[in-house]
Amino acid sequence: MSMTEQPRSETTWTNPLAAWGTATGNAEAPTIPVPDPRSVWRANTTFKVPTHPVGRLKYFIIWGNHGARTWNRLRYWPTRRNLLAIKGLYNRKTAVAEKRILDRKPIYWVLSLLLLLIAPALFPQAQMNALLTAGATFGIFAAINVCWTLIIGTASIFSLATYAVVGTAAFITSLLSVKYGVPWYAMPPIGAAIGLVFGLLIALPALRLDGFYYALLTLGLNELFRVFFTTSKQFGAASGGLYGADSFISQSWAPHTQSVVAYYTSFALLIAALFVFRFINGKRLGRVLRMAPEKHEAFAAAAGVDYKRARITIFLLTSVALGFIGGFYAAQYRGVAYSIFDFQTVLLGLAMITIGGIGRAEGAVFGTLVVIFLRDVLLEWGPWRYLIIGGLMLGAVLFLNNGYFGIRKQFNAWRAKKRGEWRSTRTEKGGEALPEEATEIDDKDTLYFRRYDKMQRDYLKGLISPEIIEEHRRQPLGQHSEALERVLLYFRRAKMEDKYALHAASPNGPYKIIAFSGVRGVSPRLVDDREYSTLDEGYHAVFVRRVHDLMES
Repeated sequence: MSMTEQPRSETTWTNPLAAWGTATGNAEAPTIPVPDPRSVWRANTTFKVPTHPVGRLKYFIIWGNHGARTWNRLRYWPTRRNLLAIKGLYNRKTAVAEKRILDRKPIYWVLSLLLLLIAPALFPQAQMNALLTAGATFGIFAAINVCWTLIIGTASIFSLATYAVVGTAAFITSLLSVKYGVPWYAMPPIGAAIGLVFGLLIALPALRLDGFYYALLTLGLNELFRVFFTTSKQFGAASGGLYGADSFISQSWAPHTQSVVAYYTSFALLIAALFVFRFINGKRLGRVLRMAPEKHEAFAAAAGVDYKRARITIFLLTSVALGFIGGFYAAQYRGVAYSIFDFQTVLLGLAMITIGGIGRAEGAVFGTLVVIFLRDVLLEWGPWRYLIIGGLMLGAVLFLNNGYFGIRKQFNAWRAKKRGEWRSTRTEKGGEALPEEATEIDDKDTLYFRRYDKMQRDYLKGLISPEIIEEHRRQPLGQHSEALERVLLYFRRAKMEDKYALHAASPNGPYKIIAFSGVRGVSPRLVDDREYSTLDEGYHAVFVRRVHDLMES
């Protein structure tokens, strides 16, 4: 029977005992149309709001154990994190030891880095040079952004002087190489020392300034250094940059060989930056700052965490790494141009870490890959490339919590919210127990009985009509119609607590309505002072009161 079915058309109830001649009452009784009781069940088990299956269940990679050991405790050196976060467990059905991978992120990292490693062999020959050049740029900028996301994400220091550190180290090391003959292998370490000095200078204001004001200060420092180097003759003011430094890429090599070497050395720099990120974010400094996120510093200080010292330490370490990258940049490109300080470069760097997700190494790498591919590979798209980059950045800011790499986490949170809403809708249909109350009831049979009782009351409310009330007034006792009999059967099996009865002042009346307490030793209470001269009047008064309670429930 469908939800739109009509009530049954029979209007006469037949006593089933009449066929054997054992019926004590009348054999037949007229009745109102009685709907099928199953219709109430369907109405209560059907969602009131449209629902759609969203996503899929979370799956894990599971395989058998190796001998007597459930798993090997391999760890990331020098951190304490287990490799792949493998958990040993026993299958409840087969009672066999199994291993489950809880963290599949290292697998994705290995596959992605392996793809970058073999990418030159997959590049089309027509775009080989452009892709290798863009790949070398991607490796350097990805390493810079991995360090930058440590400053903004892990340390929560809103510094915009990242490219000022890189550019200063690159210009000074280039000058030392051009004028004093410093070899290429000494340029990155010298750049690291310059980065440390630069980090000490700009770390001091971080103790007094925070957030937007510190960002303005560092942006001003970036512009100040840009003006200084572009107006200084010894740093190549007339030529647009400083070139002629020593390099590990020989000019006697073929152009293709130079591009391949530049690509793989930039890839090695990216691997080193990822190692620095893991070394800082995965060890004590990163764990300390997870206790002191933005706007929760007071809690961290009360817990004995020196979060300011941890932030400055991370800032200095990343400044050293950025200075190293600046020296490497000068050694690879035989110098540096003033564009490293441009405001456009800073904005593109912000777009890179915003698109991927601040505070995540994979977000910094992914954002850099997207921006560099749009800017340096799709040259035929013209200025539309920058509009696309701006659109991606705007979409990440407006609709995503933490970049495009945070979509999965945000989607899971949204799906959990929708599941909670659907559960609350289903609980509302179930009736008498709120979700928070249901968790506190140990006997779950109580919940099922409440739900069944509510559905039965919903069904009986549809049977209450003036016809059955008039029928009960004419004949309170004896055989009744099907609709009235269903209502009376429900009233008869009610709990003793607050159940109505008649109290006779004398053997022949008058009668008053009382309600039982349901507790042994506690007397019934008088419902009202109205008196009824006959039993039939009293029975009907009790019936009307029960009908009123049913309709109000």
